[in-house]
Amino acid sequence: MTNAVEISQLRKEYKSFTLENISLNVPEGIIMGFIGPNGAGKTTTIKIMMDMIKPKAGTVKIFGLEHRKHSKEIKKRIGYVGEDQFFYGDKTVAWTGKFVSEFYDNWDTNTFQRLLTEFAISRTKKTRELSKGMKVRLSMALALAHDPELMVLDEPTAGLDPVIRRDILERFRAFAEDGRKSVLISSHITDDITRIADCVTFLVEGQIVLSEAKDELLSKWKRIHYKEGALDEKIVKTLTSRKAHMFAHSGVTNDYPSLKGILAEGIAKDAIKIENVNLDDVLISLVKGV
Repeated sequence: MTNAVEISQLRKEYKSFTLENISLNVPEGIIMGFIGPNGAGKTTTIKIMMDMIKPKAGTVKIFGLEHRKHSKEIKKRIGYVGEDQFFYGDKTVAWTGKFVSEFYDNWDTNTFQRLLTEFAISRTKKTRELSKGMKVRLSMALALAHDPELMVLDEPTAGLDPVIRRDILERFRAFAEDGRKSVLISSHITDDITRIADCVTFLVEGQIVLSEAKDELLSKWKRIHYKEGALDEKIVKTLTSRKAHMFAHSGVTNDYPSLKGILAEGIAKDAIKIENVNLDDVLISLVKGV
């Protein structure tokens, strides 16, 4: 499988934070969710990818090209939407589209106009008059109008209401449906990643701590509820996010398939119950451990 993005041993140092030896591949035709708490290093990684800041060490290849040597060519093939949208506030939506079109050889005015109609964005409105949700949709229209091969999305739905968030996420999923185009989407809102991602990568305190296909990951991570004495103490010690209740205990395992047979008797006796977890539970376990 060809990789749209190849990041190897990326490092960036700040006074109070270090992005440490980040290695990550984004294959063609998949949506990669980039998950982590605020301040984990997601935006720093993306800004390095987009050649906005320089790394201290490591390499980034996009479409097989070294990202700094071929920055201009690469950016023409990428659609980027960030958490914050920066426009000339006193200019209209139509003017903004014409301005951005000058940077892309593949710009399609008809596509841009169609997207404005679909997103219900007035061409004559000044960008400062747009709501946050409308600004994100305008950014999407600008990003999609030049037929990119890769979408890079940095917290694009932060601060949006659930209805607008869902609509935007569906647009991103549709973008990757042809199996050739890829999406890298960072978010601390794990529900967004669950909805559209094929694979997920967790970033905690500047380091990648887990990267796996989403469905495979969720088949391994489960919450085990068990009555006192029903679970071997050796297994208990491997659980994260452990909680004690009045009549039972619980904890999260990342290796349920290997425990399934061992737990069968306790499950049959109703002394053990298994609960599915979501990506939020996984993130909390990775961040907080026990």
